[in-house]
Amino acid sequence: MHGEYKMPGGKLVVIDLDLLDGRLAHVQLSGDFFLEPDSALHTINAALSGLSADATEATLAAALHDALPSAVMMYGVSPEAIAVAVRRALHRDADA
Repeated sequence: MHGEYKMPGGKLVVIDLDLLDGRLAHVQLSGDFFLEPDSALHTINAALSGLSADATEATLAAALHDALPSAVMMYGVSPEAIAVAVRRALHRDADA
């Protein structure tokens, strides 16, 4: 599954993932944003893997906030933007 989101004032966020037994699997985040340190990308992918396909945007974003150390710098992307891209990949409407 594939989802994209252009964060207002930010960059393109792309998520590719599979579903296994109703859970996110093989999550791969990409886009034209920057993360410091680079290892934060692995942390994000791992934090999303295993979450329920029915997770709300708020739940997805909270999981990312919890997983990312405060020292991680995100340029042109946010946990909330990543959550929107995940929901789009799942073909579910964004939470209002």
